[in-house]
Amino acid sequence: MEIRTLRYFLAVAQEENMTRAAARLHLTQPTLSKALKSLEAELDARLFVRHSFSIELTDEGRLLRDRARDLVGLADKIEDEFRSIDDTLAGELRLGMAESYAIRLVARELRKLKKSCPGLRYHVTSGDTEQVTERLDRGLLDFAVLCERPDTRRYDWVQLPERDLWGVVMRDGHPLAQRAAISPSDLMGEPLFASEQGWRGDIAQWAGDRFAELRLEGTFRLAYNASVFAREGLGLLLTFDRLVDTSPESGLVFRPLEPSTEVTLYLVWGKRQLMTPVARRFVEQVRLSFES
Repeated sequence: MEIRTLRYFLAVAQEENMTRAAARLHLTQPTLSKALKSLEAELDARLFVRHSFSIELTDEGRLLRDRARDLVGLADKIEDEFRSIDDTLAGELRLGMAESYAIRLVARELRKLKKSCPGLRYHVTSGDTEQVTERLDRGLLDFAVLCERPDTRRYDWVQLPERDLWGVVMRDGHPLAQRAAISPSDLMGEPLFASEQGWRGDIAQWAGDRFAELRLEGTFRLAYNASVFAREGLGLLLTFDRLVDTSPESGLVFRPLEPSTEVTLYLVWGKRQLMTPVARRFVEQVRLSFES
């Protein structure tokens, strides 16, 4: 199975149309079709259901799509690393990040690095701790930003110098919007939104014995999407301060939790991870900025 063929397969899976995928890949349609038929024969599986004007993935096709994304991503990363192995002024960084206002500190460091490394390119994905550490462990990322203390047996890390404050985002007309801060008892009977990681971790610890009485209405990975539901009055959003718009025009307000609950962020990388020159420069720079 060749990486090139997997790239062909991913293009067809994304476009859901053989003609558009062939044009995107700069191939003739017969060439692309032949490559995919060979892939199906190699795997002894039907990957597509072909309709008149579209292509639909089978269950086997969806499985291959998920695996192929990782394989192609890792192949791209390997190629990038070897291209930049002796180049201290260029290269690529791949970062996985939790949602946080403090992410702007990482962005500032990338901007500073870009000035001294004009050939720098970077790719950022978002996710919770489980998602980004899994990709980091598999070599698909160079760095991850986590909202919980990292496992020091597996990772080296730098602590970001700012902390995130937990609170509740709700409509400005909600009765709790009149409170200066929100306690666990205030939330009894209220439909609540939160990330799965935050709900199981920080919120459970904050609520203590009353956690079992809280009502989780739904989970969201992105605070912005959850804030839309909160604006429609479907529930209250437990999230960090400054992740969503709570200006007077937004119709939403933020109220901190009581007792106050803050989270520290960490930039982490694998202990035995081989680094490109630009990745080493990034580590040196953030250590100088964040630990001084």
